[in-house]
Amino acid sequence: MTSGGIDLPEGSTSREEPGGADSKDDAEYAAIREELSHMPFDELQELKERLGSKVYKQAMFGKQSRCKTKGKVFSRLNKNRPVEVSSKKPVSKFREIVAVKKKVARDPRFDDLSGEYNESHFQRTYSFIDNVKDREKKTLMKTLKNEKDPEKKEQIQYLINRMNQQEAASRQKQVRKEKDKEVMKKEFEVVKEGKKPFFLKKADKKKIELAEKYKELKESGKVEKYLSKRRKKNASKDRKRLPSRHIKGQAS
Repeated sequence: MTSGGIDLPEGSTSREEPGGADSKDDAEYAAIREELSHMPFDELQELKERLGSKVYKQAMFGKQSRCKTKGKVFSRLNKNRPVEVSSKKPVSKFREIVAVKKKVARDPRFDDLSGEYNESHFQRTYSFIDNVKDREKKTLMKTLKNEKDPEKKEQIQYLINRMNQQEAASRQKQVRKEKDKEVMKKEFEVVKEGKKPFFLKKADKKKIELAEKYKELKESGKVEKYLSKRRKKNASKDRKRLPSRHIKGQAS
């Protein structure tokens, strides 16, 4: 093959033939490279455009073997020595130098290893917390009396109110549980007699609880106060449900 006054070996674009053809081609490519080394740069560029990049590179650098050499397997004479790594491979940023055992977070509330949750057992075990809360509440009440800063007084009052609400909720929960126990006891006796048990629905239970609460409030004289709070709460819920109106001329 001839181009630009340079004779390229025949079959340069074809596959390699077995035997002594490779050594012959290498000698011819060496002669071509010697000839190309004396050519000016502009002629080389023109030659590259005529031949194409593939044939030009083949003429300049010869045929490159496609077979990949297998990576060297590094071994250690002693297990305590560091591992020998090839310098040709880039080192990763996240290379693990020292193996560290991964810490696994465990939530005891949802883990079987902590056993099953028994509320009555939990309350008996941590009943001392109620005494701690009582002491904290008394301390806060004393601090509230001596405090002069209005902002701090407001914060302390908020904490006291929150503790009172928690105590009231705990008492209501306890009363509800005792009533449920009584109902279950009665139903168990009914089953013993051979009769079919009857269990109240949640809605019916809620109605009975509301009736009892109203009775308690009436006895203590706090019915009006409770009803006014409920009215305000329901009114705020209704306002949230209403679609917002955009009045022209006013900022939304």
